[in-house]
Amino acid sequence: MVQADHPALPGHFPGRPVVPGVVLLDEALALVLGRVPGRDLAALPGVKFLAPVLPGQEIAVSFSVQGNCIAFSCKVGDVAVLRGAARLRP
Repeated sequence: MVQADHPALPGHFPGRPVVPGVVLLDEALALVLGRVPGRDLAALPGVKFLAPVLPGQEIAVSFSVQGNCIAFSCKVGDVAVLRGAARLRP
């Protein structure tokens, strides 16, 4: 969850704040990489933002690891908001 007082929110967008994609991606990757200790991110071959996320919304992150590749997705309720792939350093 990105709190309403997150420093990246002012200006995104006045009157209807939306969590910037880079903040959502950073939070998701931090969670995923925290679950694969000792591994570092090498590349993001594909990321797709599917729907806006509002401050305070609960975000569910799921992922799977196959070798050096991670597939991840984020949902708010039943709505997919982010999908992507990451490559880890060997």
